[in-house]
Amino acid sequence: MIALLTQRFLGLVVTLLAVSLLIFAVMAILPGDPASIMLGTSASPETLAALRHEMGLDRPLLLRYLAWLAGALSGDLGQSSTYGVPVAGLIIERLAVTLPLALLAIVLSVLIALPLGVAAAARRNGLADIVASFISQISIAVPGFWVALLLILLFSTTLGWMPAGGFPGWNEGIVPAMKALALPAVALALPQAGVLTRVTRTAVLEVLHEDFIRTARAKGLSRRNVLWSHVVPNALVPILTILGLQFTFLIAGAVLIENVFNLPGLGRLAYQALSQRDVVVMQDVVLFFAGLVIVMNFLVDLSYLAIDPRLREKRGAT
Repeated sequence: MIALLTQRFLGLVVTLLAVSLLIFAVMAILPGDPASIMLGTSASPETLAALRHEMGLDRPLLLRYLAWLAGALSGDLGQSSTYGVPVAGLIIERLAVTLPLALLAIVLSVLIALPLGVAAAARRNGLADIVASFISQISIAVPGFWVALLLILLFSTTLGWMPAGGFPGWNEGIVPAMKALALPAVALALPQAGVLTRVTRTAVLEVLHEDFIRTARAKGLSRRNVLWSHVVPNALVPILTILGLQFTFLIAGAVLIENVFNLPGLGRLAYQALSQRDVVVMQDVVLFFAGLVIVMNFLVDLSYLAIDPRLREKRGAT
């Protein structure tokens, strides 16, 4: 077991290093000089050279990469040329909006998808299955930003129940902050709920045909007891896989939703850094997103071993 965990951890480290190198290479070959873009065409050569030196753009690529990597490992992500503050502080500040938004969206997604998927599988080809399939297809087909606009029109413009955008900050209280995140969370959760509903239905259907389920029914256990005590726990592996992927998508893929609702999150920070050609912020935010995806996949893989002992025995044997 320890050897397996060590192997997985080493794979995580190697993947992170490879991703960091790829990110740096892509940022380095992007057309245009960041210093020239920031200062404009009217800047003097001396001013341009001074800014390039300050940003480290006059050093060899290898030294720039090693310095960036060493800083990332030590927690020093550099200074934003646009905001004039440390990038680590920017990410932490914006994460205080994006992380609760993603958690709220994933909770809503599970609350919608799990009952729908289980009900659809338990009553295959019945009314519940038809309704669940229709809801999942609609939620997948409709773009999230369009759902966001509809939610603003209905609950903000027409009814006036929710704010149309902006974030008051957590220091203003939990209720105003959660009200500001409610509509964006729903807009993020609905497409993910559609995908999760389909995965849950398929996973539950596969477990329903296993021999131990027929044995449990033969022992006199009720259909409801068998479904929630035996079927659902054994169908968690594919469900957890999708949940892990969805969480990272909600963190990294909330750019459109955060811009629609004018939320000061990581997605909006990435968009602003791209438009302002803030290379330092762009590199660090993309590395954070990529690292989050890799670490989440690592944790999901470990959760398989905790949920299903058969996987531990199989991987330990290999």
